[in-house]
Amino acid sequence: MTFELLKHKESLIFNGLIALLTVGSQQLFSFFAFSCPCRYTWNLTYGLAFLGVPALILLIVGVVLNSQTWRLFTNSASRFSIKDYSRQSALIRYKLICYVLLSIIGRALVAPVTWLAVTMLHGSYYVCALSVYVNVQRYDFFKNVSAEVRRNTLAQFPCPQLVPANLTKMREEILLELKCESQVTGWILIALVAVTVFLILCIARCCSPLSYLHLWYWTNYINNEQTLFEQATDQHSKIYAMENIKKFFGFAPGSKHITDIRIPSRDDWKAISGLDLLQVINADHCNYSLLHSWAEEDQEDGKYIHLDVAPDSADTVTPP
Repeated sequence: MTFELLKHKESLIFNGLIALLTVGSQQLFSFFAFSCPCRYTWNLTYGLAFLGVPALILLIVGVVLNSQTWRLFTNSASRFSIKDYSRQSALIRYKLICYVLLSIIGRALVAPVTWLAVTMLHGSYYVCALSVYVNVQRYDFFKNVSAEVRRNTLAQFPCPQLVPANLTKMREEILLELKCESQVTGWILIALVAVTVFLILCIARCCSPLSYLHLWYWTNYINNEQTLFEQATDQHSKIYAMENIKKFFGFAPGSKHITDIRIPSRDDWKAISGLDLLQVINADHCNYSLLHSWAEEDQEDGKYIHLDVAPDSADTVTPP
């Protein structure tokens, strides 16, 4: 029962693991890498960079690592799976593309949204970025100073070692206010994401043409089909590659009682050495490697050596 539950909730579990890894990475990143410059010309840029750049990188990585991305971009519109090109089929095609795009973006947003939420709850990046722009009109100290002095003083507040002793209490109040703003923003972000996900799931289930049990069956079928397809692909490619290797060396890996082996010539070695991995032969067929291309050509039998004793049985011969 536990295995079946985990199998059917694999998407939720995967998203949870991504969120946990993002939280851990953020904590380590903040501890080892973040150090506010405490200069009014750099605070905003530095803080926003630590907020936005990791989130953008996580978003790009999430899109790149999703197999649906490459399925979508590899297939052009002219080779789409829907064969009927009527107006209705075109509408279905565009709906499917939009659905896949939303699915890709939704999965990819888990890590960056988690990063933004955790960093806003932590507050350090927000304090560093906006310390210069906090409203300090209620403090008498800043009423008789120039704008440049005010900016320089506020920019130093994230660094306690740079703040004079007479401004310690004021600094604590301002930093507490900024942290409260940051945490409230983080909770608002979490609430918006939760409500959005809930509404999308409700709308998707209401608009689904399948019943609950039919949708459950469809999900099982897709998972099982993908698993079996991967197993068949692995076995098929091994058999296909083994035939080409057998033609090159004269025997297949794992063969017993090998009596002859083929000695590849220098031209044979040159033919299979290189970086070309895919060669299109015609509209229906292609060669997947240089060895595959070599095996498809009409090759001479080449030089063979006869073995008196099979290599795999030589170790089992008992001494006289």
